[in-house]
Amino acid sequence: MSQMFLDKFKALVPKYLEDDWREEEDGIPADVLNEMLDAHDFTIPLVLREFYLALGNNEDLMEAFHFFWDPDELEIEDGYLLFLEDEDEKFAWGFRVDQLDVPDPIVWRRNNARGDWQSEEGTFSEYVFDMFEWVFEEDPN
Repeated sequence: MSQMFLDKFKALVPKYLEDDWREEEDGIPADVLNEMLDAHDFTIPLVLREFYLALGNNEDLMEAFHFFWDPDELEIEDGYLLFLEDEDEKFAWGFRVDQLDVPDPIVWRRNNARGDWQSEEGTFSEYVFDMFEWVFEEDPN
């Protein structure tokens, strides 16, 4: 399996946390991740798999502003694979289940009160890199 995003996700640790990336501290080892995902009857997109391999144990990034779900907590609701929620549980983010075979699918956001979904008009990698930049970059003003 090719690695399209792994190194870019690993690079977020030194970029935002000013520390070296360490597999044991920051990522979930592949064998452990496989065990966690084996409990599901669905597969996850390559980009989400590589995100967990790179950052799945890093609480500073997994819980930066929003909360990424642990791999064994992933679930499908309303035809979407949920992977992220905000602190107040007003919104959840996911992928359409018919797009799980796409390496880097479009992210959708659900308004939990209304139950309606809206496209974020960006892929997971775009969304994650933009979110972390927004969370960690200092305001120049």
